[in-house]
Amino acid sequence: MSNERIYLSSPHMSEEGYEMQYVQQAFESNWIAPLGENVDGFERELALIVGAKSAAALNSGTAAIHMALKAAGVGAGDIVFCQSLTFSATANPIIYQGAIPVFIDSDEATWNMCPEALEEAFHKYPSVKAVIAVHLYGLSADMDRIAELCQHYKVVLIEDAAESLGTYYKGKHTGSIGDYGIFSFNGNKIITTSGGGMLVSGDEEKIKKVRFWATQSRDAARHYEHSELGFNYRMSNVVAGIGRGQLKVLDQRVEKKRAIYNFYKQELSGLEGIGFMPDNAWNEPNYWLSVITTAGKVQPIDIIEALEQHNIESRPVWKPMHLQPFFQQYESVSQGVSERLFAQGVCLPSDTKINDDQLAKVVDIIKRLW
Repeated sequence: MSNERIYLSSPHMSEEGYEMQYVQQAFESNWIAPLGENVDGFERELALIVGAKSAAALNSGTAAIHMALKAAGVGAGDIVFCQSLTFSATANPIIYQGAIPVFIDSDEATWNMCPEALEEAFHKYPSVKAVIAVHLYGLSADMDRIAELCQHYKVVLIEDAAESLGTYYKGKHTGSIGDYGIFSFNGNKIITTSGGGMLVSGDEEKIKKVRFWATQSRDAARHYEHSELGFNYRMSNVVAGIGRGQLKVLDQRVEKKRAIYNFYKQELSGLEGIGFMPDNAWNEPNYWLSVITTAGKVQPIDIIEALEQHNIESRPVWKPMHLQPFFQQYESVSQGVSERLFAQGVCLPSDTKINDDQLAKVVDIIKRLW
Protein backbone atom coordinates (compact mmCIF):
# COMPACT_ATOMS: atom_id res chain seq x y z
CA MET A 1 0.00 0.00 0.00
CA SER A 2 1.09 3.57 -0.66
CA ASN A 3 2.55 5.61 2.19
CA GLU A 4 0.71 8.71 0.96
CA ARG A 5 -0.42 10.95 3.82
CA ILE A 6 -3.89 10.10 5.15
CA TYR A 7 -5.45 13.18 6.72
CA LEU A 8 -7.85 13.57 9.60
CA SER A 9 -10.06 15.97 7.63
CA SER A 10 -8.70 18.14 4.84
CA PRO A 11 -10.29 20.58 2.36
CA HIS A 12 -12.20 18.90 -0.46
CA MET A 13 -13.15 21.00 -3.46
CA SER A 14 -15.91 19.70 -5.70
CA GLU A 15 -14.92 17.58 -8.67
CA GLU A 16 -17.46 19.55 -10.72
CA GLY A 17 -15.63 22.84 -10.12
CA TYR A 18 -18.65 24.63 -8.66
CA GLU A 19 -16.44 26.82 -6.48
CA MET A 20 -14.39 28.18 -9.39
CA GLN A 21 -17.53 29.20 -11.25
CA TYR A 22 -18.51 31.59 -8.47
CA VAL A 23 -14.94 32.77 -7.86
CA GLN A 24 -14.50 33.43 -11.57
CA GLN A 25 -17.63 35.54 -11.56
CA ALA A 26 -16.15 37.64 -8.77
CA PHE A 27 -12.94 38.13 -10.73
CA GLU A 28 -14.70 38.93 -13.96
CA SER A 29 -16.85 41.56 -12.27
CA ASN A 30 -13.80 42.83 -10.33
CA TRP A 31 -16.00 42.54 -7.22
CA ILE A 32 -13.36 40.91 -5.03
CA ALA A 33 -14.07 42.77 -1.81
CA PRO A 34 -15.43 43.90 0.51
CA LEU A 35 -18.80 42.26 -0.05
CA GLY A 36 -20.80 41.49 -3.20
CA GLU A 37 -23.19 39.08 -4.87
CA ASN A 38 -21.50 35.95 -3.53
CA VAL A 39 -21.76 37.11 0.07
CA ASP A 40 -25.45 37.88 -0.34
CA GLY A 41 -26.01 34.59 -2.14
CA PHE A 42 -24.09 32.52 0.40
CA GLU A 43 -26.08 34.02 3.28
CA ARG A 44 -29.36 33.44 1.49
CA GLU A 45 -28.56 29.88 0.36
CA LEU A 46 -27.20 28.64 3.69
CA ALA A 47 -30.14 30.15 5.59
CA LEU A 48 -32.50 28.37 3.21
CA ILE A 49 -30.72 25.02 3.67
CA VAL A 50 -30.73 25.11 7.47
CA GLY A 51 -34.17 26.70 7.83
CA ALA A 52 -33.08 30.03 9.33
CA LYS A 53 -34.71 33.38 8.57
CA SER A 54 -31.50 35.34 8.26
CA ALA A 55 -27.73 34.91 8.14
CA ALA A 56 -24.55 36.99 8.33
CA ALA A 57 -21.41 35.75 6.57
CA LEU A 58 -18.34 36.44 8.71
CA ASN A 59 -14.63 35.68 8.51
CA SER A 60 -14.67 32.87 11.10
CA GLY A 61 -16.89 30.79 13.33
CA THR A 62 -15.20 32.48 16.28
CA ALA A 63 -16.38 35.87 15.00
CA ALA A 64 -19.88 34.42 14.67
CA ILE A 65 -19.90 33.36 18.33
CA HIS A 66 -18.55 36.76 19.35
CA MET A 67 -21.29 38.55 17.43
CA ALA A 68 -23.95 36.18 18.83
CA LEU A 69 -22.87 37.04 22.37
CA LYS A 70 -22.90 40.76 21.58
CA ALA A 71 -26.33 40.46 19.97
CA ALA A 72 -27.53 38.62 23.09
CA GLY A 73 -26.48 41.61 25.19
CA VAL A 74 -23.64 39.81 26.96
CA GLY A 75 -21.20 42.26 28.50
CA ALA A 76 -18.64 42.76 31.24
CA GLY A 77 -19.30 40.64 34.32
CA ASP A 78 -22.13 38.61 32.79
CA ILE A 79 -22.13 34.85 33.27
CA VAL A 80 -22.25 32.55 30.25
CA PHE A 81 -22.72 28.78 30.53
CA CYS A 82 -20.47 27.05 28.01
CA GLN A 83 -20.00 23.41 27.15
CA SER A 84 -16.64 22.29 28.49
CA LEU A 85 -15.90 19.57 25.93
CA THR A 86 -15.19 21.73 22.91
CA PHE A 87 -12.51 23.69 21.07
CA SER A 88 -11.34 26.92 22.70
CA ALA A 89 -12.97 29.01 19.94
CA THR A 90 -16.30 28.33 21.65
CA ALA A 91 -15.15 29.89 24.92
CA ASN A 92 -12.72 32.63 23.85
CA PRO A 93 -15.41 35.11 22.69
CA ILE A 94 -16.92 35.04 26.19
CA ILE A 95 -13.68 36.61 27.39
CA TYR A 96 -13.68 39.06 24.46
CA GLN A 97 -16.93 40.46 25.86
CA GLY A 98 -15.52 40.68 29.38
CA ALA A 99 -17.98 38.02 30.52
CA ILE A 100 -17.41 35.07 32.88
CA PRO A 101 -17.64 31.48 31.61
CA VAL A 102 -19.00 28.64 33.71
CA PHE A 103 -18.21 25.31 32.09
CA ILE A 104 -20.84 22.59 31.84
CA ASP A 105 -20.05 18.87 31.63
CA SER A 106 -21.24 16.51 28.90
CA ASP A 107 -23.45 13.44 29.31
CA GLU A 108 -22.85 9.90 28.13
CA ALA A 109 -25.97 9.88 25.95
CA THR A 110 -24.87 12.68 23.60
CA TRP A 111 -21.26 13.62 24.50
CA ASN A 112 -22.65 17.16 24.58
CA MET A 113 -23.98 19.54 27.23
CA CYS A 114 -25.62 17.55 30.02
CA PRO A 115 -29.12 18.89 30.80
CA GLU A 116 -28.82 17.80 34.45
CA ALA A 117 -25.52 19.64 34.85
CA LEU A 118 -27.02 22.65 33.09
CA GLU A 119 -29.98 22.69 35.47
CA GLU A 120 -27.62 22.46 38.44
CA ALA A 121 -25.70 25.42 37.04
CA PHE A 122 -28.90 27.46 36.72
CA HIS A 123 -29.62 26.83 40.40
CA LYS A 124 -26.10 27.96 41.34
CA TYR A 125 -25.93 30.96 39.00
CA PRO A 126 -29.48 32.25 38.36
CA SER A 127 -28.24 35.52 36.82
CA VAL A 128 -26.72 33.83 33.75
CA LYS A 129 -27.05 35.78 30.48
CA ALA A 130 -26.53 33.12 27.78
CA VAL A 131 -25.88 29.42 27.15
CA ILE A 132 -23.54 28.07 24.44
CA ALA A 133 -24.31 24.44 23.56
CA VAL A 134 -22.04 22.59 21.12
CA HIS A 135 -22.84 19.83 18.63
CA LEU A 136 -19.55 17.99 19.06
CA TYR A 137 -18.08 16.10 16.10
CA GLY A 138 -21.46 16.39 14.34
CA LEU A 139 -23.45 14.80 17.19
CA SER A 140 -26.51 16.78 18.23
CA ALA A 141 -26.98 17.92 21.80
CA ASP A 142 -30.27 17.12 23.58
CA MET A 143 -31.80 20.36 22.31
CA ASP A 144 -35.36 19.96 23.62
CA ARG A 145 -34.23 19.71 27.23
CA ILE A 146 -31.58 22.41 26.88
CA ALA A 147 -33.98 24.78 25.12
CA GLU A 148 -36.69 24.17 27.75
CA LEU A 149 -34.28 25.15 30.52
CA CYS A 150 -33.18 28.27 28.65
CA GLN A 151 -36.79 29.28 28.03
CA HIS A 152 -37.71 28.66 31.66
CA TYR A 153 -34.89 30.88 32.90
CA LYS A 154 -35.35 33.37 30.02
CA VAL A 155 -31.77 32.94 28.82
CA VAL A 156 -30.47 33.26 25.25
CA LEU A 157 -29.43 29.94 23.67
CA ILE A 158 -26.53 29.92 21.18
CA GLU A 159 -25.79 26.75 19.21
CA ASP A 160 -22.18 26.15 18.23
CA ALA A 161 -22.80 24.08 15.10
CA ALA A 162 -19.28 24.63 13.75
CA GLU A 163 -18.83 20.86 13.41
CA SER A 164 -22.42 19.89 12.61
CA LEU A 165 -23.56 21.45 9.34
CA GLY A 166 -25.76 18.75 7.80
CA THR A 167 -26.71 17.22 11.16
CA TYR A 168 -30.40 16.94 12.05
CA TYR A 169 -32.07 16.96 15.46
CA LYS A 170 -35.63 15.61 15.23
CA GLY A 171 -35.80 16.67 11.60
CA LYS A 172 -34.37 20.16 12.19
CA HIS A 173 -30.91 21.32 11.20
CA THR A 174 -28.63 21.91 14.16
CA GLY A 175 -27.91 25.60 14.41
CA SER A 176 -31.52 26.52 13.64
CA ILE A 177 -33.08 25.58 17.00
CA GLY A 178 -31.70 28.13 19.47
CA ASP A 179 -31.85 31.91 19.34
CA TYR A 180 -28.59 31.98 17.37
CA GLY A 181 -26.63 29.33 15.48
CA ILE A 182 -23.07 29.49 14.24
CA PHE A 183 -21.24 27.54 11.53
CA SER A 184 -17.57 27.29 10.62
CA PHE A 185 -16.03 26.86 7.17
CA ASN A 186 -12.46 26.33 8.34
CA GLY A 187 -10.28 24.10 6.16
CA ASN A 188 -11.06 20.95 8.14
CA LYS A 189 -14.85 21.35 8.29
CA ILE A 190 -17.39 19.35 6.29
CA ILE A 191 -17.48 22.15 3.74
CA THR A 192 -14.87 24.88 3.62
CA THR A 193 -14.31 28.37 2.30
CA SER A 194 -10.63 28.14 3.44
CA GLY A 195 -11.70 30.19 6.45
CA GLY A 196 -15.01 31.74 7.39
CA GLY A 197 -18.16 31.44 9.44
CA MET A 198 -21.87 32.20 9.48
CA LEU A 199 -24.27 33.43 12.12
CA VAL A 200 -27.94 32.52 11.66
CA SER A 201 -31.01 33.59 13.59
CA GLY A 202 -34.75 33.97 13.40
CA ASP A 203 -34.29 37.58 14.51
CA GLU A 204 -33.66 39.44 11.25
CA GLU A 205 -33.12 42.78 13.01
CA LYS A 206 -30.35 41.29 15.15
CA ILE A 207 -28.63 39.84 12.09
CA LYS A 208 -28.89 43.23 10.38
CA LYS A 209 -27.22 44.76 13.44
CA VAL A 210 -24.48 42.10 13.37
CA ARG A 211 -23.70 42.97 9.75
CA PHE A 212 -23.35 46.61 10.86
CA TRP A 213 -21.02 45.78 13.77
CA ALA A 214 -18.98 43.41 11.59
CA THR A 215 -18.39 46.16 9.00
CA GLN A 216 -16.64 48.49 11.49
CA SER A 217 -20.00 49.91 12.64
CA ARG A 218 -19.89 52.43 9.84
CA ASP A 219 -22.92 54.70 10.04
CA ALA A 220 -24.87 55.83 6.99
CA ALA A 221 -23.07 59.11 6.34
CA ARG A 222 -21.07 60.68 3.52
CA HIS A 223 -18.00 60.77 5.74
CA TYR A 224 -16.77 57.98 8.04
CA GLU A 225 -19.03 58.14 11.07
CA HIS A 226 -18.91 55.59 13.90
CA SER A 227 -21.37 55.74 16.79
CA GLU A 228 -20.58 52.21 18.05
CA LEU A 229 -17.54 50.00 18.44
CA GLY A 230 -16.98 48.09 15.20
CA PHE A 231 -15.25 44.90 14.09
CA ASN A 232 -13.61 43.83 10.83
CA TYR A 233 -15.45 40.51 10.64
CA ARG A 234 -17.19 40.35 7.26
CA MET A 235 -16.52 37.60 4.71
CA SER A 236 -15.02 38.55 1.34
CA ASN A 237 -16.84 38.03 -1.95
CA VAL A 238 -14.20 35.55 -3.19
CA VAL A 239 -14.37 33.40 -0.05
CA ALA A 240 -18.16 33.43 -0.19
CA GLY A 241 -17.98 32.19 -3.78
CA ILE A 242 -16.10 29.11 -2.60
CA GLY A 243 -18.80 28.59 0.01
CA ARG A 244 -21.62 28.77 -2.53
CA GLY A 245 -19.92 26.06 -4.58
CA GLN A 246 -19.30 23.91 -1.51
CA LEU A 247 -22.96 24.03 -0.51
CA LYS A 248 -23.78 22.14 -3.70
CA VAL A 249 -21.81 19.12 -2.47
CA LEU A 250 -22.80 19.23 1.21
CA ASP A 251 -25.06 16.17 0.92
CA GLN A 252 -22.25 14.22 -0.77
CA ARG A 253 -19.82 15.12 2.00
CA VAL A 254 -22.26 14.07 4.73
CA GLU A 255 -22.91 10.76 2.95
CA LYS A 256 -19.18 10.06 2.77
CA LYS A 257 -18.59 10.96 6.43
CA ARG A 258 -21.37 8.59 7.48
CA ALA A 259 -19.94 5.81 5.33
CA ILE A 260 -16.52 6.29 6.96
CA TYR A 261 -18.00 6.04 10.46
CA ASN A 262 -20.07 2.96 9.59
CA PHE A 263 -16.96 1.25 8.19
CA TYR A 264 -14.99 1.85 11.37
CA LYS A 265 -17.89 0.65 13.52
CA GLN A 266 -18.32 -2.50 11.47
CA GLU A 267 -14.62 -3.35 11.45
CA LEU A 268 -13.60 -2.39 14.99
CA SER A 269 -16.64 -3.22 17.10
CA GLY A 270 -15.33 -6.68 17.99
CA LEU A 271 -12.23 -5.33 19.72
CA GLU A 272 -12.29 -5.53 23.51
CA GLY A 273 -12.74 -2.18 25.23
CA ILE A 274 -13.66 -0.23 22.09
CA GLY A 275 -16.57 2.20 22.26
CA PHE A 276 -18.25 4.36 19.65
CA MET A 277 -20.07 7.66 19.42
CA PRO A 278 -23.57 7.57 20.97
CA ASP A 279 -26.51 6.65 18.77
CA ASN A 280 -29.86 8.36 19.42
CA ALA A 281 -33.04 7.83 17.41
CA TRP A 282 -33.67 11.57 17.22
CA ASN A 283 -30.22 12.38 15.88
CA GLU A 284 -28.94 12.21 12.29
CA PRO A 285 -25.25 13.09 12.70
CA ASN A 286 -22.97 14.27 9.91
CA TYR A 287 -20.11 12.34 11.63
CA TRP A 288 -17.70 15.17 10.86
CA LEU A 289 -15.06 13.13 12.68
CA SER A 290 -15.30 9.44 13.52
CA VAL A 291 -14.39 9.03 17.19
CA ILE A 292 -13.77 5.87 19.18
CA THR A 293 -13.00 5.33 22.84
CA THR A 294 -10.70 2.69 24.24
CA ALA A 295 -10.79 1.58 27.86
CA GLY A 296 -8.74 -1.60 27.65
CA LYS A 297 -5.04 -2.37 27.48
CA VAL A 298 -4.63 -0.29 24.31
CA GLN A 299 -4.61 3.43 25.11
CA PRO A 300 -5.44 6.34 22.76
CA ILE A 301 -1.77 7.32 22.51
CA ASP A 302 -0.95 3.79 21.30
CA ILE A 303 -3.38 4.17 18.40
CA ILE A 304 -2.22 7.71 17.58
CA GLU A 305 1.46 6.74 17.57
CA ALA A 306 0.88 3.56 15.54
CA LEU A 307 -0.98 5.55 12.89
CA GLU A 308 1.69 8.27 12.90
CA GLN A 309 4.33 5.67 12.01
CA HIS A 310 2.40 5.07 8.78
CA ASN A 311 1.93 8.77 7.94
CA ILE A 312 -1.71 8.75 9.11
CA GLU A 313 -3.16 11.67 11.01
CA SER A 314 -5.35 11.20 14.09
CA ARG A 315 -5.74 13.14 17.32
CA PRO A 316 -7.14 13.04 20.86
CA VAL A 317 -10.62 14.24 21.72
CA TRP A 318 -10.82 17.92 22.70
CA LYS A 319 -9.33 18.66 26.10
CA PRO A 320 -12.17 20.09 28.24
CA MET A 321 -12.07 23.83 28.76
CA HIS A 322 -12.16 23.59 32.55
CA LEU A 323 -8.86 21.67 32.39
CA GLN A 324 -7.15 24.21 30.13
CA PRO A 325 -4.51 26.38 31.83
CA PHE A 326 -6.13 29.63 30.74
CA PHE A 327 -9.65 28.66 31.83
CA GLN A 328 -8.85 26.79 35.07
CA GLN A 329 -9.63 29.93 37.07
CA TYR A 330 -13.31 29.68 36.13
CA GLU A 331 -16.03 27.55 37.71
CA SER A 332 -17.36 24.32 36.23
CA VAL A 333 -20.21 21.91 36.85
CA SER A 334 -18.72 18.51 36.12
CA GLN A 335 -19.29 14.85 36.91
CA GLY A 336 -16.21 13.68 35.04
CA VAL A 337 -17.76 12.67 31.70
CA SER A 338 -15.79 15.14 29.58
CA GLU A 339 -12.58 14.18 31.39
CA ARG A 340 -13.20 10.50 30.61
CA LEU A 341 -13.90 11.19 26.95
CA PHE A 342 -10.69 13.21 26.73
CA ALA A 343 -8.71 10.42 28.39
CA GLN A 344 -10.18 7.60 26.29
CA GLY A 345 -11.11 9.18 22.96
CA VAL A 346 -9.38 9.07 19.57
CA CYS A 347 -10.45 10.93 16.42
CA LEU A 348 -9.78 8.65 13.45
CA PRO A 349 -9.05 9.75 9.86
CA SER A 350 -12.34 11.05 8.47
CA ASP A 351 -11.21 12.76 5.30
CA THR A 352 -13.87 12.72 2.57
CA LYS A 353 -11.15 11.94 0.00
CA ILE A 354 -10.09 8.76 1.82
CA ASN A 355 -10.48 5.61 -0.31
CA ASP A 356 -11.37 2.04 0.60
CA ASP A 357 -7.75 0.85 0.62
CA GLN A 358 -6.74 3.64 2.97
CA LEU A 359 -9.63 2.89 5.31
CA ALA A 360 -8.64 -0.75 5.34
CA LYS A 361 -5.06 0.26 6.15
CA VAL A 362 -6.18 2.35 9.14
CA VAL A 363 -8.30 -0.50 10.48
CA ASP A 364 -5.54 -3.06 9.97
CA ILE A 365 -3.02 -0.96 11.92
CA ILE A 366 -5.46 -0.55 14.80
CA LYS A 367 -6.39 -4.24 14.89
CA ARG A 368 -2.72 -5.22 15.14
CA LEU A 369 -2.52 -3.40 18.48
CA TRP A 370 -4.90 -5.96 19.97
